[in-house]
Amino acid sequence: MISIVLGTRPEIIKMAPVIRVCEQKSVPYSILHTGQHYSYDMDRIFFEDLKLPLPDYNLDVGSGTHAEQTGAIMKGIEKVYLQNVPDVILVQGDTNTVLAGGLVGAKMQIPVGHVEAGLRSYDRKMPEEINRVIVDHISDYLFAPTNNSYQNLIQEGIDDSKIFITGNTIVDALIQNYEIAKEKSTILQQIGLIPRQYLLVTVHRAENVDIKNRLEGIISGIRQVGISYDLPVIFPMHPRTQKKIQEFNISSEGLTIISPTGYLDFLELEAHARLILTDSGGVQEEACILQVPCVTLRENTERPETVDVGANILAGSNMDQITDNAEKMELSSRSWVNPYGDGTAGEKIIESI
Repeated sequence: MISIVLGTRPEIIKMAPVIRVCEQKSVPYSILHTGQHYSYDMDRIFFEDLKLPLPDYNLDVGSGTHAEQTGAIMKGIEKVYLQNVPDVILVQGDTNTVLAGGLVGAKMQIPVGHVEAGLRSYDRKMPEEINRVIVDHISDYLFAPTNNSYQNLIQEGIDDSKIFITGNTIVDALIQNYEIAKEKSTILQQIGLIPRQYLLVTVHRAENVDIKNRLEGIISGIRQVGISYDLPVIFPMHPRTQKKIQEFNISSEGLTIISPTGYLDFLELEAHARLILTDSGGVQEEACILQVPCVTLRENTERPETVDVGANILAGSNMDQITDNAEKMELSSRSWVNPYGDGTAGEKIIESI
């Protein structure tokens, strides 16, 4: 029995291909939803959109400090595993859910598989970096999406026999779900958007939204890019970002702020954008795969492959750097090669186990 542990929407998306392979190959599995970002009720639409089976276990831990949240998830997972011990635990990415699942597995002597292993920003101020490093070093199966992530693990002394280069499940997810999105989503018509005639923005990371001068610089920068190209700036705004913009009294004039969308709608928004500006790791990957130029609103990235192939550029939070780098990317070719594999990562992961 494989226990698939997830707690945030990106994890649901990236683990969906793994779940589908388990279904196709009749591999016994269960889904444990921690409710790290949202309750299961709020995430239900993601399971429905992706046509996934409902979770077998829901912890509904909710928000809290890193210690509170990680501790609550560990307690909940341990309680489940004391009743039903899986053969393998699969976690994906770098969230507190991943850290908690990995630690419980290591302490209970249950093999842990880390999907998307070996990513490094080399910025220990990011809690995600701490999570991914720790989980890599306590995992029994490390599923590296690229050769770059494989080399990161080797350099840290991890045994080569534990590492499998699989590609990234985000490619599987895009291949499987983009056709559904094209068929089902009407988001462009709802907002009145013309393909390639708008900019798409996401900003949610604590190191950006919790620091006033960084958030001011980012908002000023994306507003200026919109003015420069005379294009609407579509901003599905995370509740945390909305709260901080109000708290810091930052003007969002000139931005088209919409509620966070479902996955299929967001895929459509990404696929038809002229340019994407984001601080999300997953969005950097998706933009790269969809051949849409990306400007990353950070000084570093754990997705350097996107920069290496010319799909992405680092702009930080300075207004002038954002506008300058947006111009560079807007003028760039869209002919880069996707570095994240051929869409068979889910199958390779299950075969490796």
